[in-house]
Amino acid sequence: MTRTIIPVILCGGGGTRLWPLSRAAFPKQLLALGGGQSLLQETALRAAAPGFGPPLAVCNEEYRFLVAQQLQDLGQAGRVMLEPVGRNTCPAAAAAALYVAAEDPEALLLILPSDHVIADVAGFRAAVEAGARAAAAGRLVTFGVTPDRPETGYGYVKRAEALADAPGCYRVERFVEKPDAATAEAYLASGDYAWNSGMFLVSAQALLDETRRLAPDIVPACEAALAAAGRDQDFVRLDAEAFAKSPSISLDHAVMEKTDRAAVVPVDIGWSDVGSWDALWRISQSDDDGNTLVGDVVTLDSRGSYLHSESRLLAALGVEDLTVVATTDAVLVCPRGRAQDVRDLVARLDRDERPETTHHRRVHRPWGSYESIDTDDGFQVKRLILLPGASISLQRHRHRAEHWVVVRGTAEVTRDEEVFELEPNQSTHIPVGAVHRLRNPGGEELHIIEVQCGDYLGEDDIERFEDIYGRA
Repeated sequence: MTRTIIPVILCGGGGTRLWPLSRAAFPKQLLALGGGQSLLQETALRAAAPGFGPPLAVCNEEYRFLVAQQLQDLGQAGRVMLEPVGRNTCPAAAAAALYVAAEDPEALLLILPSDHVIADVAGFRAAVEAGARAAAAGRLVTFGVTPDRPETGYGYVKRAEALADAPGCYRVERFVEKPDAATAEAYLASGDYAWNSGMFLVSAQALLDETRRLAPDIVPACEAALAAAGRDQDFVRLDAEAFAKSPSISLDHAVMEKTDRAAVVPVDIGWSDVGSWDALWRISQSDDDGNTLVGDVVTLDSRGSYLHSESRLLAALGVEDLTVVATTDAVLVCPRGRAQDVRDLVARLDRDERPETTHHRRVHRPWGSYESIDTDDGFQVKRLILLPGASISLQRHRHRAEHWVVVRGTAEVTRDEEVFELEPNQSTHIPVGAVHRLRNPGGEELHIIEVQCGDYLGEDDIERFEDIYGRA
């Protein structure tokens, strides 16, 4: 019997090494780094083929609407499980296994990080097919990437003999941590080691059995969290108190490194975890001088650099082996070889409480987004974009008044007892304390210029009365 394969897409992680593009509130898996789709969407599309079921995404509360929207944009019926607290990949996988097993006890789970790049999609699917037989027989299958350099930033998997009942699969002899340079050279020369990709194919029951045996505190906590879970829209909200009792540990450390049922499928599929700007430079197209240019970039006598600009001209003269990334509110400059250290810089910015580590100037909301255009004492100017059919909550402010100007689309405005529509070039005023709501009744985006005036303009000056997105 052919078993359905359910993609379980793990959407946690902040991707701090890709700052300033990746931010805490909009991490790298939600970014389109290599094309028109985000890394999350590319992950879902790779697992959208005959034999695969609808995906189950696992993420935290903050990303829930972004993840759901990106899956919906693909036309996929996205189910999203929400982790109330971060507990690493093993509890996330165990909770997903319990959820899937309740629907289909025979299903296989394809556990995928949401922020990887795979160039050879056909090769990826062939590897999954090769691993499915071993997974159906109770093996815990990982995918080992054939190394092309002595990489010290990845863990490795050493394979043993081939499995007679699963062509293309090998028994795992051992997992090893990130090596030093000399050890990585030896691993590359031996041909027996592969990079640990962090992708797994397992039956739900085998994963739960081994987790119970090797990390016995995890599954009971996940069972209790799922039994008390709340459900609204497409979200499954794990119970916070129960889930917090699980140890925080990766699937590798809790299970894969200890089990005697691990198998590996070697793959050469153009894989990258896009873990740094240097990694992105490696997989991106370059010009004749080895430069990767993204956005409005002009170079002269420059070589081997990653140069990325979001909103303005970036001109580089005589630079070599640099990473330069310019967004609307921040610029990163570093030697390309020090790209792994960007997270240390972000940690410094966090200690200084810099908002640029958390949000872009454009902030995403379930109804669309807003972007701060200008701000000073007593006033702020924003651009609001509401998606078709979306609306902000019914709310009021205690400290600010707002003036709305429609620049694109049609707006339905609620102001106390009034409900009226505005067309482009029309405007209205929302006094301090007025109960109000903005809705987009049309089929195109609604663009509003909002001018706020008051003695306090913080985002926490919102008292909500109704909200279609379930926010407090």
